[in-house]
Amino acid sequence: MQRRSFLKTAAVGASAGVIAAPALAQTQPVVNWRLASSFPKSLDTIYGGAETLSKRVAQLTNGKFNIRVFAGGEIVPALQVLDAVQAGTVEMGHSASYYYFGKDPTFAFDAVVPFGLNSRQQTAWFEQGGGKALTREFFRDYGIMNFLGGNTGAQMGGWFRKEVKTVADLDGLKMRIGGFAGRVMQRLGLVPQQIAGGDIYPALEKGTIDAAEWIGPYDDEKLGFHKVAPHYYTPGWWEPGLQVSFYVGIKEWEKLPKEYQAAFETACYEAHVTMQAEYDAKNPAALARLLKNGVKLHNFSNEIMNACYKAASHVMEEEAAKNAKFKKIYEPWKRFRQDQNQWFSVAEARMQNFMSNRK
Repeated sequence: MQRRSFLKTAAVGASAGVIAAPALAQTQPVVNWRLASSFPKSLDTIYGGAETLSKRVAQLTNGKFNIRVFAGGEIVPALQVLDAVQAGTVEMGHSASYYYFGKDPTFAFDAVVPFGLNSRQQTAWFEQGGGKALTREFFRDYGIMNFLGGNTGAQMGGWFRKEVKTVADLDGLKMRIGGFAGRVMQRLGLVPQQIAGGDIYPALEKGTIDAAEWIGPYDDEKLGFHKVAPHYYTPGWWEPGLQVSFYVGIKEWEKLPKEYQAAFETACYEAHVTMQAEYDAKNPAALARLLKNGVKLHNFSNEIMNACYKAASHVMEEEAAKNAKFKKIYEPWKRFRQDQNQWFSVAEARMQNFMSNRK
């Protein structure tokens, strides 16, 4: 009797368990968000970070949480993504925070600053070095939460119509370069221009600008800069590791079930890692193609690099002296950079230098 009773009870319990799981899933709401990107669809790697997020969030929530991605200009202009999220025009965005340098230079720490951290160091600072807490405190004033959304790695120094060998060659040059780098270059006589990615080529072709920087070989080749400016410079000292970010309106975030929040954060990490991996895999072949097509590759001279480093240090110290929000992040960030550079010089840099110099 006891055995038959136990089996009957167990069978009912098992059946209830089978039914309960889908029933529980059915209680989760359907959530549809719109994501405004700052990037054009043609740049599949950086724009693709948002598509990776969208795909994985839908998979992890059984199709209940859906994020529709819109390229720069489809809903709002490419450089107004942060404003759209802040205003509630869209639930979230995908952008580079230094685009909003004009609002407050502090935004740049969520992306990259001149002679700053490489991609690994930037991720370490954000996740383990206090960067997440510091930047989220800053973003809270805009009603936004920021999440890791990709990294391009060290970028190139841009495309120039003519060679630039000395600091004097920069004087009066009109260049598409924004944020901190633009302010630094102003100290050296250059005239910075802030232009969205999709608008750079026409400006360069028409002579509205004399030079332009974007990301690196894979994306630059797609945009065709080499057709109108044959001199390709390295390194992009202003972007040693550009972190791209996902922005989410805090009010929208707080509405999400905890399971959806967990799925979203998991997808952010995947998008972040995937972007860097794609650039590392695709840039070498793209650079080889560019060189084969007549592109002239140059290193910035030591004179230019040293002058830029000195100017960048002055600009950042001056900003910290007058901007309390900037200083609050800059001081601990600066200590973190120093520690990272000391550590990387011990193993990473030594090993990489050796391998780079091998014939």
